[in-house]
Amino acid sequence: MAFIKLTAVERRKLTIFFICLLSAIAAWLLLSLSNKYEYEVKTVVNYQNQPTNKAFNALQSDTVLLAVQGSGWQLLFTRLRMIPNDIQVDLTLLRERNFVTFTEQLKEINKYYSSSQKIISVHPDTLYFDFTARKFKKVPIKLISELVFVKQFGQSKKIILKPSMVTISGPQEQLDNIKFWYTDTFRRKKISNDINEKVNLLASKDANISIFPTATEIKIPVEEFTEKIISVPIKIIHNQEFYDIKLIPDRVNITLMVPLSDYADLQEDDFEAVVDLNVWKYDGATQLPIKLLKKRPFARLRKLNPLQVNFIIRK
Repeated sequence: MAFIKLTAVERRKLTIFFICLLSAIAAWLLLSLSNKYEYEVKTVVNYQNQPTNKAFNALQSDTVLLAVQGSGWQLLFTRLRMIPNDIQVDLTLLRERNFVTFTEQLKEINKYYSSSQKIISVHPDTLYFDFTARKFKKVPIKLISELVFVKQFGQSKKIILKPSMVTISGPQEQLDNIKFWYTDTFRRKKISNDINEKVNLLASKDANISIFPTATEIKIPVEEFTEKIISVPIKIIHNQEFYDIKLIPDRVNITLMVPLSDYADLQEDDFEAVVDLNVWKYDGATQLPIKLLKKRPFARLRKLNPLQVNFIIRK
């Protein structure tokens, strides 16, 4: 295969040619990207100033197509990042009619975006709504939490939410499906003291559903835990034939981690340990495993001793 051999002068001229060519392409690209272009962006509608006395239902999709004027640079990056992320629609006029138009609001809408970026039109331009009476309902608040305690510490009593209920409003058929309302996830680590803080409720994903209040105060009692062993009598369940049964042993030692404030008050009545006679009747077991059916709230079970017992049926 033959190779073209260039002299030093020819190589210099070729290098200059490619430098000029690349410079021309770069200059053309910069000039082209600086020009104004129109491009389309699909985005989500975000409703503002909703009617307070009636619930609405949009009769079209919550996404619209924007015709946007901007530079070539914006066109390039818009394709990559889909800007703007949403478009604000003022629903104030729904107090007087059942539709709003983007044409009437374009001036205000464009204030939310860069001065070098301008929304020219929106498709569809008119949004239609139907209405029902806005109803109100109270539902419990459910706390979502991720709590990590310092070793030997833990939650010692029930969590208190204040308020514990939230008022939701919207169309009756939607309210019927809402049984409770979650908070944002409350995260804390290295906890060794009581928690008294505020947590936000989850924002409504439906523009037609409103909530009040939007936050609640939480109180989480926290204490140091210590070990305690308590002896509890073992009860027999599913003894419908009233057999005379002797358990060996007839008590179980329960090892627990309990809050310091509960240590002295802990009684055997706070616990219920049982064995199930059906394990012998139907499975032929020669020993009965112990189950703990009841224990003091927030007491942490560490172990049972023994885990199962022998038994004698007297005839």
